Amino acid sequence: MDTSSIAVVGGGASGALTAIHVLRLARARRTRVAVTLIDQHGRHALGQAYATTDPYHLLNTRADRMSAVEGAPGHFVSWARAAGLDASEAGFLPRAVYGRYLREVLAASAEPPARALHLITGTAAGLEGDRAVRLADGRRVAADAVVLALGNRAPAPLPGVPAHARHVADPWAAGALAGVGDGASVLVLGTGLTMVDVALTVTRAHPGTVVYALSRRGLLPRAHPPVPATPVPVVLPDGPLRVADLLRAVRRAVRANAGDWHGVMEGLRPRTQELWTRLGPGERRIFLDRVARYWEVHRHRIPPASAAALAELRDSGRLRLLRGGLAGAVPAGTGLRVRAELDGTVRELDVGWLVNATGPRPDVTSDPFLAGLVSTGAARRDALGLGLDAGPDGAVRDAKGRPGERVFAVGPLLRGSLYETTAVPEIRAQAAALAPRLLEAARVPRARLTA
Repeated sequence: MDTSSIAVVGGGASGALTAIHVLRLARARRTRVAVTLIDQHGRHALGQAYATTDPYHLLNTRADRMSAVEGAPGHFVSWARAAGLDASEAGFLPRAVYGRYLREVLAASAEPPARALHLITGTAAGLEGDRAVRLADGRRVAADAVVLALGNRAPAPLPGVPAHARHVADPWAAGALAGVGDGASVLVLGTGLTMVDVALTVTRAHPGTVVYALSRRGLLPRAHPPVPATPVPVVLPDGPLRVADLLRAVRRAVRANAGDWHGVMEGLRPRTQELWTRLGPGERRIFLDRVARYWEVHRHRIPPASAAALAELRDSGRLRLLRGGLAGAVPAGTGLRVRAELDGTVRELDVGWLVNATGPRPDVTSDPFLAGLVSTGAARRDALGLGLDAGPDGAVRDAKGRPGERVFAVGPLLRGSLYETTAVPEIRAQAAALAPRLLEAARVPRARLTA
């Protein structure tokens, strides 16, 4: 019996969850398959989020929702307890623990020789049609189907900011924050989840560190309630949806829930992708321009312990929020002199470090591999420029809009078509749904697909 081969480009959570579900399904079906997981940095199953070693970097989702296996909600909690950890369903474990869990589940999913898993460290440089992935060092990974699971990209470069030893352009690069905890002040551009991680790390490293966090609206992620909220249904009209309709329905639901929005967000979460598809192109743009940041801080919340630590830093003056925009920076002494427009006035601030925590760069063509796929017509950007254009099953569309038969995408690359596609529960569901499609694509003779 022939063995099908599937190549997954990107070894973070998206790639690992895809490999896990393909291998588990192949075992259940007694199908021979070899999955090759290609990771640029050799952080297979860890990616950016779970490669951290800081025990204070906690999961932002409760443990009972973090199972790596669709349909087995208690899988992660059971694993943690078996590993001797104090884990509750409603708790928030360190992200490093979850990385260890993903690696163990991934390894356990293989069953050589019938179900094989190959881990390769390398940088994807291109596709040879739909037959192989070509790596930058000249190696070639043959594949009957390819999954693009590249996760989040590094932040976009900051305009007006020069390269500098104390300018951290990507806080998630290996060792990027190693020297930041020297006691010098730190300006973090961005006030989202990455800023929370940076602030917690650098202020613990040195008792004198002061962090300035700058963003246009100065909004911090909200905290999860101590007790999980009961989902509250949100009544919405059928058919095409406008942002105004969505906001009106949400406000009405919050009022009906005695002003508590947590349950309303829980009620909306399972429907987010469906609601996004009901917004037309113009309405999606309105959402991104006017609503997205407010949605993000309420939807992507932080654990109560992280929120308490931030509150303590703010009370002590070690975390200071600035509302405005970055106008530029120049070297000054050992650090940088930053110019920022705050409340309509340009001011200067001397800091020891500048950290770019503005979030993932949306343009897929900033990645040379993806840029190559777009330039050759093998893929195209989605209409909003948030990721790749793909069909409902993740099949990547070519320059003419035709979905491919053997090249698929999962995770953040699908943000334009699904919006909510960066958290484990959503990516896990995508991986489970894609697994049978991948095994089918790998089995079908190429002559049938190209005829």
